[in-house]
Amino acid sequence: MSYSRGSGSITAARVIAVVADVMAFIIGLWILMYLLDANRGNELVEFVRDTARWLAGWSHDLFTFDRAWANVVAGYGLAALVYLFIGHAVAGRIRR
Repeated sequence: MSYSRGSGSITAARVIAVVADVMAFIIGLWILMYLLDANRGNELVEFVRDTARWLAGWSHDLFTFDRAWANVVAGYGLAALVYLFIGHAVAGRIRR
């Protein structure tokens, strides 16, 4: 089986982009669950919340708005955007 030169870097770029997408998806899912007032006693909701909190640990209390929902959207949303931006930027650089 022959591979063209650079196929390893293309695969690595895809993996990085997919990992960034999954991280942003989990954070986005938590934002949606929070806004829709999902049952916090549910194991799936708890897993998503804990995972999102770990992923956005550096930003989830970065902003202090009067409304709790605004803190969640801004803090977790920032983390999701950063992961998407950096993940896809790194993937793009690797592809070149």
